[in-house]
Amino acid sequence: MANKPQIEIEYCTGCRWLLRAAWLAQELLSTFEQDLGAVTLTPGTAGGVFEVRLDGDTVWSREAAGRFPEVKELKQLVRDHVAPGRDLGHVDS
Repeated sequence: MANKPQIEIEYCTGCRWLLRAAWLAQELLSTFEQDLGAVTLTPGTAGGVFEVRLDGDTVWSREAAGRFPEVKELKQLVRDHVAPGRDLGHVDS
């Protein structure tokens, strides 16, 4: 497990984004259960924070994008890092 990629989802506690973070974590774990070592939810103290990091590198930032990620695009971003070339079925169409 230590050598598999780790995902961290940091979410704003004041904005009550725990359920959104948990839902995205569940989606990623369902899709990449054999490819990921862990998906961690991190309560954030910075107002409005919602970031997804893969092995410490930010792959999605709500602040930078101006919106939350669609599950389709987040799965594609993660796939491109952990399982390049993998077909995600209807998500890729």
